[in-house]
Amino acid sequence: MSAGVSAVLVGRTPALFHCGVHEVLLATLAGAVARWRPEAGVDGLLVDVEAHGREPLAEGMDVSRTVGWFTAVHPLRLEVSGLDLDDAAVGGASAGSLVKRVKEQVQAVPGDGLGHGLLRWANPDTARVLAELPVPEIGFNYLGRFAAAGPDAGPVRAWQTAGDAAMVGTGDPDMPVAHALEAGAVVADTPDGPLLTLTLSWPRTLLDERRAECLGEAWLELLEGLAAHTADPTAGGHTPSDFALLDLDQDEIEAFESEFADDHH
Repeated sequence: MSAGVSAVLVGRTPALFHCGVHEVLLATLAGAVARWRPEAGVDGLLVDVEAHGREPLAEGMDVSRTVGWFTAVHPLRLEVSGLDLDDAAVGGASAGSLVKRVKEQVQAVPGDGLGHGLLRWANPDTARVLAELPVPEIGFNYLGRFAAAGPDAGPVRAWQTAGDAAMVGTGDPDMPVAHALEAGAVVADTPDGPLLTLTLSWPRTLLDERRAECLGEAWLELLEGLAAHTADPTAGGHTPSDFALLDLDQDEIEAFESEFADDHH
């Protein structure tokens, strides 16, 4: 993805919608899957969201003397039915509606989903119940933002951030796949600005290359549409999760925003 579009999607867009880059990526991925396989969009996209899990679980917790990622995975259902995804792909107002809806679904997960592993594997009562639920066919992992390696990066030091090395697979090639499709993203800070890179991987026996490319193209198209929508003066806004102490729905929030915008002008 171009540096210009990348800079908007990892900077201006999250700021306008009061969300994270991962919500921007999940929103457009859910929209892309719904366009790629309309028949699968009726019940929403069920995706496994992977995170590095290094956020302190409690105030004062110090993980500075530990290494590696404490990988955490939790399922998430993303429902985008009723949205005009063709309009979103060309930068229309539906692009903003897509982000806002998915943002609320992501924010509804308790505790960032870190408790799911305990309920699924460590608690015998809940494990039996959760084992009977559908298993996500798509895995999603936003690796975060790293300094890009280059000719001026200097010598490798004894301790340094992993950078692009974090994307290199080191798993046993004979290990069974966890999902039919893995969707990943990473942002590299380059001299020309942040560069967003998307990755899709899949077993050849489950998905042919052309079908996977169609999904990748749909994902890129929605991301570019969202970047274009971000330039609209009406783009952005708050959602109910931004006001945890108030009982407001999206229509009420948008009415307030419209009223105050009119007053401002």
